[in-house]
Amino acid sequence: MDKPGEGAVLRQKCKEVGQITPSVLKLLDNLAETMRANRGAGLAAPQIGVTKRVIVVDTGEGLVELINPEISGHEGEALDTEGCLSAPGLYCEVPRALRVRVKGLDRQGREVSYRASGFPARVFQHEVDHLDGILFTDRAVGVRTPRKEG
Repeated sequence: MDKPGEGAVLRQKCKEVGQITPSVLKLLDNLAETMRANRGAGLAAPQIGVTKRVIVVDTGEGLVELINPEISGHEGEALDTEGCLSAPGLYCEVPRALRVRVKGLDRQGREVSYRASGFPARVFQHEVDHLDGILFTDRAVGVRTPRKEG
């Protein structure tokens, strides 16, 4: 079996957004709606078939929308379990930075930055990886799937 997303949009490096247009704003809205409908903590544009550098994250502290996001600093390392809306039922142990600083543009085109630690830091890293065609399985040190009852 191929890795999730092999050969698909998920493996492409996404293009930077040059101008915030109504279609970019609609993309942000669609990402947030899709993430919430699927009870996710984050979603990146390639996960809905769009190769633009756009993500949304909501880990319980409110929606963060980022255009052209980048991790601008990181500290520490922690190993924890991750899943992905693009690979339902698959969970991996993935090492990530414990604390990150992420910057990008908000929907008004203003530069914003966030400091995150723990789970929110993990989600930002996971979503920014999607923009570079990197899947959580690529960084995994252990993979598991839930046991089927029966």
